[in-house]
Amino acid sequence: MSADLVSALKSELGGLFESLIVALMTPTVSYDASQLHKALKGAGTDDDVLIEILPSRTGEHVQEIVKVYKKEFGGKLEKDICSDTSGHYQRLLVILLQGSREEGIDEENIEKDSKDLYAAGEDKFGTDEETFITILGNRSAEHLRRVFDAYRKLSGSDIEDSIKGETTGNLENLMLAVVKCVKSIPEFFAERLYKSMRRAGTDDDTLMRIMVSRSEVDMLDIRASFKKMYGVSLYTTIQVQFVKTQTYYLPQYSHMYTVYFYNIC
Repeated sequence: MSADLVSALKSELGGLFESLIVALMTPTVSYDASQLHKALKGAGTDDDVLIEILPSRTGEHVQEIVKVYKKEFGGKLEKDICSDTSGHYQRLLVILLQGSREEGIDEENIEKDSKDLYAAGEDKFGTDEETFITILGNRSAEHLRRVFDAYRKLSGSDIEDSIKGETTGNLENLMLAVVKCVKSIPEFFAERLYKSMRRAGTDDDTLMRIMVSRSEVDMLDIRASFKKMYGVSLYTTIQVQFVKTQTYYLPQYSHMYTVYFYNIC
């Protein structure tokens, strides 16, 4: 989208409606890059954005984000992430940023990986975070699904339970996001949409970011997962939330903003 068109839109629109229209007219990779830049360059780091975007995009998409980020913002995404994060959390983010997961299922290593995860967490005092990071960050999604099944048989619990018991904070949230995306990306986003609307006020940034970025990817699947998980349609939930909160920056655009959101979902 040209800079002139963006300026024209901003001069005629306002508030959330302006943000929504500009976002919908921005290529997906550019939009993701801009959201990551905003998360890293604002006051503090919006870790929720990093934890949402990096585990859920394909490797090819992440690699394109890195290129667009450098072109549009003049810096290296990995450098900016490393400047704002630290420790094992940073390590896993950087691995995901490479967008180079292994391909296919390594039948010979399914049992080994499940045993290594068990030995790194539940079966020892303390946690070997590096083992979790290496396996979760590098193995293919189809391989990891088999590993998680083997892990459940070995330990009697889900891998998520181990992560919750062995890690905390941003690292825990990032690892859980990776696991959830490996199992079902639509369910991952359905859960995030639900949480963005379950409090008294709506988390407009999260709601808009997901609706825009997934509108042409898997929104139909997200809608189906939302209905299955929560027993109500995404459309109805958004409708009720908008009526309940009326969180619009400029009232004159509220009807158009609402209509566009309904059309997306």
